[in-house]
Formats: sequence, C-alpha cells, structure tokens
Amino acid sequence: MATLSIGVRAAIALFSALGFAAPSVLAGTFAVHATPKIELKAVFAQVEPRDTVDARARIGGTIVSLAVEEGSAVKAGDVIANVVDGKIALQLDALDAQIKGLDAQLRNATTELDRGKTLFASGTIAKSKLDTLQTAVDVLANQIGAAQAQRSVMVQQANEGQVLAPAPGRVLTVPITRGSVIMPGETIARIAGGGYFLRLSLPERHAAQIHAGDSVLVGGRGLNMADSEDIAKARSGKVVKVYPEIDGGRVLADVEVGGLGDFFAGERTLVWIPVGRRDVIAVPPATVTTRYGIDYVQVAEGNGPIDVAVIVGENFDSADGPRIEILSGLRDGDTVVTP
Repeated sequence: MATLSIGVRAAIALFSALGFAAPSVLAGTFAVHATPKIELKAVFAQVEPRDTVDARARIGGTIVSLAVEEGSAVKAGDVIANVVDGKIALQLDALDAQIKGLDAQLRNATTELDRGKTLFASGTIAKSKLDTLQTAVDVLANQIGAAQAQRSVMVQQANEGQVLAPAPGRVLTVPITRGSVIMPGETIARIAGGGYFLRLSLPERHAAQIHAGDSVLVGGRGLNMADSEDIAKARSGKVVKVYPEIDGGRVLADVEVGGLGDFFAGERTLVWIPVGRRDVIAVPPATVTTRYGIDYVQVAEGNGPIDVAVIVGENFDSADGPRIEILSGLRDGDTVVTP
C-alpha cells in the first residue's frame, strides 16, 4: 500500500507537470455561435481644411503693416495688413483745394444773387438777369456736391487699403512681406477656415464597400506607428462624402471627426474603414488557456468538459464584451466552459 501510494503520488505529480490538472469547478458555460464581424482596413488619411480662402488686396500700393504670419488664428473681419497708395493722399489734397475754391465762388455768386434780388425788386434789372444769377449759384452748389462725392470715393479707396480676413480660421501662407508693392487683387494671405476633415484615398477594390454614413476609427496624431496603430485609443468618425470618380485606381472619401483643430493642414493619420463583413466564431478571452505554446478551450461534453486545441485570431470588442476569434477547433453550436 505504501508503494502504491507513492506511485499514485508520482503519477499525479507527472500529470500536473504536463499540465493535466483535475477539472476545476465550473462557473458557467458559453454557447458558441457564428456572429457577423466587420472587417476593418487601415489606411492613411490626410487632414484638409473645409474652406481655403484668399485674403486679397482691394487696391494697389505698398504694404506698410502686416499683422499675421503662418499659423496665426484670425476671425472674420480682422485687419491682417494695411496697403497705402501715395497717390490717394495727393488726390485728396487736390479735391480739398478744389472744394475750397468752389466755396469761395459760391459765396460770391450768392452775394451777387442777393444784390440782384434787391435790384429786381426796385425794377432796375430784368427777370432774365436774376435767373442768370440764380443759375450760377445752382451750378456752383452742384459742382461742390460733385467734388465732395468724389472726395468720399477717394476716402473709401484709402479705407480699402485695410486687408480684412474673409473668414475665421488659421493662416496657411503669407506670400508677401512688409514693404512689398502689390497690385489690386493680389493675395496677401491664404486662410484655412470652416474646420478640418480627413480625406481618404482608397484602392479601387474597396470602392463598392465604402458608403456615406459609415462609421470609422481615427488613430492617434502623427506617424508614430506605436501610437497611431493603437486601435484601442482610436476616435470615432463618420464618412460624409464618397466622390463618384475613380482616378488612377483610387477613390476619394471625406471623413468628419472632432478634435482636428490642432492638426496641421496636410498632416496624415491612420483611419480604419469598414471594407467587408464575415461570420466568425469568438469566445471570451478568459476561456482560452495556453500550455506549451498551444491554446486550449474547454468544451462541455456528455462525460464532462474536455480540452480542445484551437487556433486563435485577433482580439476585438463586441456588444457582449471582449472577444477572441477562433480560427479553428470550434464549431457553431459548441458549448464552451468558462472557468
């Protein structure tokens, strides 16, 4: 009996060393069923501004001040530069002198008209002479009005030397410097406004699988693969437009996602897009054990649970929690024991 007890103990130790332990108390079972899984493909997307507008000069002249540089944030109506045309000031001086001369003539004509009215009342001059004096006063008054209107036009032209931001956003480029001589309509700055979106360029074979309204996952910022490929940290986005043209074997699509305000225009990041759907068998990760490099799952049978060798795939999140895909070893309808 002593020898038998030692042999039994040795056998138990051997089986334990090989990993064959006595079954533990069952905590529950999990029925395996094939469930649909969306296939994701990782592609690079480029950050694009929704609107790119040019702030242009309305008059020609010299840049005397410049309030922005590349990367500056602006609001609609902000003054980003001042353009001065020296000829406008000279023309204003000429108009001011002309208006003063016309004012002097108008005062003289008005005096003559008052004298004429007195003489006409006494019968000294004819009515035609009085009409001539009245016409002279009216002509000079109209000339002064025309000169003042012309002066207002010149003042408006001088005010249009202020180059205003046409929309809120960030300045992308400033192709001029202070002291530059520019022509009317020349670009002073390019502004990215209206927010940012991601533009995808997909292979032609995925054109039929991508649709407006599809949900996508957007990776971390930058091209550091250790960070950007971490799908667990990805943000949700939505495909808002699929362009109806394939160019060079590629189809373009736009993705809307929040939090792109600090991205550079033209910056690239990873995006996971749905390109297909397939049925998979998956189990909770806790049901899979590994011994000597082989993965096992306990399957409930009539005589108790048995260990079944399986080939596992990737982990993913489902509506019922974390799951690990089983590529081989389980069938639809099997009952898996959850330890």
